[in-house]
Amino acid sequence: MRLRNVLALLMAAAPALAQEKITLEEAVRRATARNPTALIAEQEIRRAEGILREARAPALPFLSANGSGTRLDSARATSSNVLVARESIAANLSLSMPLFAPQRWLAWAHAGEQVDIARTSLEDARRTVAVATARTYLSVMAQHRLVQITTQARDRARAHLEDAHARFEVGSGNRLDEVRAGQELAGDESQIAQAEANLVRAREALGVLVAADGPVEVEEQVALPAAPAPAEALKDAEENRPDVRASYQRAEAARKVLRDSWADYLPLLSAVVQPFYNSPATVTQPTTGWQAQLILTIPLYDGGTRYGLRRERSALYEESKAQLEGLLRQARSDVRGSFEAVRRADESVRSARQAARLAHDALDMTMLAYREGATNDLEVVDAARTARDADVAALSAEDTARQARIDLLSASGRFP
Repeated sequence: MRLRNVLALLMAAAPALAQEKITLEEAVRRATARNPTALIAEQEIRRAEGILREARAPALPFLSANGSGTRLDSARATSSNVLVARESIAANLSLSMPLFAPQRWLAWAHAGEQVDIARTSLEDARRTVAVATARTYLSVMAQHRLVQITTQARDRARAHLEDAHARFEVGSGNRLDEVRAGQELAGDESQIAQAEANLVRAREALGVLVAADGPVEVEEQVALPAAPAPAEALKDAEENRPDVRASYQRAEAARKVLRDSWADYLPLLSAVVQPFYNSPATVTQPTTGWQAQLILTIPLYDGGTRYGLRRERSALYEESKAQLEGLLRQARSDVRGSFEAVRRADESVRSARQAARLAHDALDMTMLAYREGATNDLEVVDAARTARDADVAALSAEDTARQARIDLLSASGRFP
């Protein structure tokens, strides 16, 4: 019994544990900074910077050092001269410098453009995370309100059950009315349990998005940015949305790579300077010295590699153009659809709120008539259910309207 009592106390105290409460702005800021999707996008920038350094290296000087020690079974000599000593040491420095290398220079420039694309892609990843976080944040708010609505309905059902029981006890009511009231109370309690479970899941989902160690609580009210005008929203969608800008950059980068295919047909000129040391010196090789070379490489025939590369680059450019055109159409459609969704959602909110007010007025009048004996218990139960359902419908309409505004701001590139 003691263990059971302790467990009961712990379970009762668990909901009272303090949960971190954050604003929508803080949730978005933390999600875009800590969420794995954003962190992976940041590492993609580092990867692109690494590829840039790899592409830059062949266009820069290259310095290397070499050394060798040789021991022969015997010296190579004639009767009067030693041609090759039994033991020898050789060392040299080799500096290679490209003097004319347009292929390498252009590869360097193209790799730099990929870094810019990776940075824009990071903004798009953060935008995606921010929208998901805002949606989950609003879902937590809606679940809070749903718990409140079902709790109020449960309290009304309990009061009605007590009234029906009292009437039955004094003989002015009947058992059927009491049973109906009890059934309504049990149904409301079941809905409360389900709403609270959904609230816990929504809090946990928000905690995962903001990279918290547990569930996260939200503020009761949020202030979303004002929606832009339709013309401004369409313009912003085409110019400011990170996914559209990244697609623009990819198409432009593919165009430049295709345009610069001419460099594959140009020669490569490089200079090599090599100081050396030999011990012992030989007839043909002094102890110290240096040599310099100019190396000209002219590509004459490569089996069709350059033609294949050009065809591949042309296909990639056409693909990037098609993707950009499709994304622009989708962005414009998102903006137009979001404006219509916001307008319809606002109309739905007004109608749902009016329906909820009328349902509560009907419930109050039905309860008054029931107490006066002018109606029966069945009408009270039906009015209570209608009022509860109207409140839930109004809550759903309000949440849909808030979600629609998030979609509109995201579609126009103004969120976060």
